[in-house]
Amino acid sequence: MTAVEQRPLSPPGSPGAAPGAATSQVAALVAGLAGLVVVALLSMAVGSHAVAPGEVVRALVAYDGSSDQMIVRDVRVPRALLAIGVGAALGVAGVLVQALSRNPLADPGILGVTAGAGFAMTLGAALGIATSPGAELVMTTAGAVLATVLVSSVGRTSPLRLVLTGVALTAVLKGVSLGMRLMLPDVFDKYRFWTVGSLAGREQIPMAAPLVTIGLALVAALLLGRSLNAVALGESVARTLGTNVTRVRFAALALITILSGAATAVAGPIMFVGLIVPHVARVLARSSVPWLTVYAAILGPILLLVADAVSRVLLPTGEMPVAVVTAFLGGPVLIWAVRRYGAGTL
Repeated sequence: MTAVEQRPLSPPGSPGAAPGAATSQVAALVAGLAGLVVVALLSMAVGSHAVAPGEVVRALVAYDGSSDQMIVRDVRVPRALLAIGVGAALGVAGVLVQALSRNPLADPGILGVTAGAGFAMTLGAALGIATSPGAELVMTTAGAVLATVLVSSVGRTSPLRLVLTGVALTAVLKGVSLGMRLMLPDVFDKYRFWTVGSLAGREQIPMAAPLVTIGLALVAALLLGRSLNAVALGESVARTLGTNVTRVRFAALALITILSGAATAVAGPIMFVGLIVPHVARVLARSSVPWLTVYAAILGPILLLVADAVSRVLLPTGEMPVAVVTAFLGGPVLIWAVRRYGAGTL
């Protein structure tokens, strides 16, 4: 038995187990939603051209066509919506990965899901297949699925093997993708802005399909939460409680790949969001995967909105990709998690 099996990440519990706990969690949920609204509005005011918060509100409720309001409505509102969708997708995918693997150091990027989606996007561009947002979504989702299947089949025997397999696959796929882009200048020119995760320049692309896909997957992840509570206790206990472990694992893997693939399709590879958000959400929802999922769907967008706002003003000469900001935040969190849970957790 591994160290992870001795100490489950999500002990038994449910949102309604204790009235006092449920009340505090609902209060935290309301506070989180209010914080998300405030952060979203502030993110629309920040940029190379600052807009007063009051003008942002007027652009949303009393649009008059002024230049500041046009910037807000045409550029920053779509960008904020994209950050909310991508942040929620990556945050919830991180919760599912950690609950499924019972490993607090896992996230979709570490397990190779993001690299698989990125490789599929590059391959689709090289073959001339990824010519529309819908085709890109299909390609990245397929790449994420194949990466997940490969990592799970090789590393299913232990959490350590699972993580090491994901890290190795990530390195290989990133190397092959980089080689393809270097050998094919047209592919490099077309997708160089996508290879580093960023929200800049994505405001005008059709986002309906990926955002709807993310929304449906988030609902499904919330419905799956109670079953994951049982799986977190171990397979034997879960089966005793009447949970179909195989079906739950398959559903969780499918949702991880859909969420990660859709997020990568529209924003490129953004690392560490799926690692940071579950650790913060676990402070609020210690024993309930459904509550973890809800909080991650709120905290993920808040994190990405803040990181995106910082990326706009950090450099005086232009914007920094948001993935660089999340990497700066995620590195210390990963070190903290390793020190807290120890090498045995892997």
